[in-house]
Amino acid sequence: MVHHEAWPPERLAKWIAVLVLITMVAGGFGEAYVPSKLIAARDPLATATNVLQSHVLFRLGFASYVIEGLCDAALTALLYLLLKPAGRELALIAAFFRIVSTAAFASAQTFYFAALPILKGAPYLQFPPGQLDSLALISLKFSVVGGMVPTLFYGVSWMVLGYLIYVSRYLPKWLGMLMAFAGACFVVENFGLILAPAYSSDLFLAPMAIAMLVLAGWLVIRGVDGGKWRERTAIAG
Repeated sequence: MVHHEAWPPERLAKWIAVLVLITMVAGGFGEAYVPSKLIAARDPLATATNVLQSHVLFRLGFASYVIEGLCDAALTALLYLLLKPAGRELALIAAFFRIVSTAAFASAQTFYFAALPILKGAPYLQFPPGQLDSLALISLKFSVVGGMVPTLFYGVSWMVLGYLIYVSRYLPKWLGMLMAFAGACFVVENFGLILAPAYSSDLFLAPMAIAMLVLAGWLVIRGVDGGKWRERTAIAG
């Protein structure tokens, strides 16, 4: 009797690639483009004016956060299924790190959306307009600072997943090394922001963007070695 695979590795690879690309587009829009258009780091009044005049763009930025979070949640499950044959315990640990990362990320972004009702002056907000502007800017900054914690967990998860890719034998070793290095750069960048912010640099974030593009490209063009994946799955079973 032929065993039917609900999620064969070839399908897992394609879906992971698609979700990675969606995550990158949504993340780039919500985390880079929208803030650059709306947030004036040292000017609460300018920030308030930008948000109120471009509230549709502001809401689209939050929607992109939601899409990114949903894709990350799905990626957590699919990466676990793809890499479980390489090491079930480590794949589970990586999945937990990603779950914490996604949940913390979602919580942090509530501060982002909170800026809009603050600026619209809900009746229970008994503050002068200038103070509301400052409160909204603080809320937006909290969303950025709150994003540091999930990024740390995210980086650690990719260090573990990179190791699993390296030892899997159904994905290339160099790809595992690249993903683990990118994850380590995320961890270094965020500890730098915590311990020595004057010396931190966004250059540490570039390896992850490159690594994700390479991962998506490889999974789309070359995919996984299905035979070796099934062999590892049989051994693990």
